[in-house]
Amino acid sequence: MKVMVIGGTGHIGRFLVPMLVEAGHQVVVVTRGVTPQPPGGAWGNVKMMPADTAQLEDWTALVSERPEVVIDIPGTAHRAYQAFRGVAAHLIAIGSLWMYGEPRVVPTPEETQGPCPFEGYAQRYAAIQEMAARGAADGLAFTAIMPPNICGPGKIPLECLGGRDLAVHRAHAAGEEVVLPDGPEALVGPCDAEDVAYGVFLAMTHRSEAAGQIFNVGSVPALTWTELVAAYEEIYGVSIPIRRVGWQEYIERISPSMGHWWHLKAPMCPDIRKAQLRLEYEPRYSPWETLARAVDWMRQEGLI
Repeated sequence: MKVMVIGGTGHIGRFLVPMLVEAGHQVVVVTRGVTPQPPGGAWGNVKMMPADTAQLEDWTALVSERPEVVIDIPGTAHRAYQAFRGVAAHLIAIGSLWMYGEPRVVPTPEETQGPCPFEGYAQRYAAIQEMAARGAADGLAFTAIMPPNICGPGKIPLECLGGRDLAVHRAHAAGEEVVLPDGPEALVGPCDAEDVAYGVFLAMTHRSEAAGQIFNVGSVPALTWTELVAAYEEIYGVSIPIRRVGWQEYIERISPSMGHWWHLKAPMCPDIRKAQLRLEYEPRYSPWETLARAVDWMRQEGLI
C-alpha cells in the first residue's frame, strides 16, 4: 500500500521508513529538509516531498499523492486529519506518555491521569482524543502511539539531570558526581526509537484492531533514577557517586528547567498490555540496551 510518513527523516522515521519499504510498501516521506535523507539501502526506493507541515496552509500537493495510510511523527496530525479525511483510510499519530498528565497509576494505562502541565502536549492530546472519537464517523481510522522517553541510536539519550545535554554525558563518562532529589524516586522508561517505529508498523498492519485506539509502547521494565545512574556506570565503565538534596533545592538550584525535573517527578512507566494484546507488540530492547545503543551512536558520531 501507499504510505506517507510526515517527518520521516527524523529519529523515529529512520527506523520506520526502512520497515515499510522492506515490507513492500510504497513510501512517500514528507520532510522539512532539516535532517538529510539517509544514504542508500531502502531509502533509494522512497519518494521525498519537501514541506513543513507545521507551517503549511495548502496541503493539496500532499493530498494529491492519495496515500492509504498517513503517519504523522512531528505532531501535526490535527492538520493531516482535516486534509486527508475522505482520502486516506488510516491516520497514525505519535504522542507522548506525558500527555496523560502526572500519573496516578504506575504502570500507566492509556487514560487521562490529570492536567498535562505542558501546553503543547495538552493541546495535542485533546486533538488526539477528538480524532480517536470522530474517526469512525468521518471514515478515517485514527490511531495514536504513546511512548515514554524516546532513546536509541540517533538521539542524545536522557541524562541524570533529566535533559539531553552532551556536557552532562561527558561528566557521566568522567565519573563526576550526580545530584538526585531525596525521597522516593520516580521511574523513567528509556524507549528505543526502533520500538516506537515497530509499534507504528504494527498499528498499520492491524488496522481493524487499531482504529480509534490509543496505544502505549515502551520498554519493560522502567528504571529508578538510581538504576539509571548505575546503567551509565556500566556503559561508561566508571563509578558515578550520587549526592542527594531536598526537592526544593533540586528544582531551584540543581535542575531548574521544568522540562528536565519533570522527568524526576512524574513516573514514565507505560502499561503496554493493550498493545501486546491487540497488536502483538513486544519491545525489542530493554532500557539498558537502548541506553547502550544511544551511547554507542554518540561515540560513533564523535559526540563524546
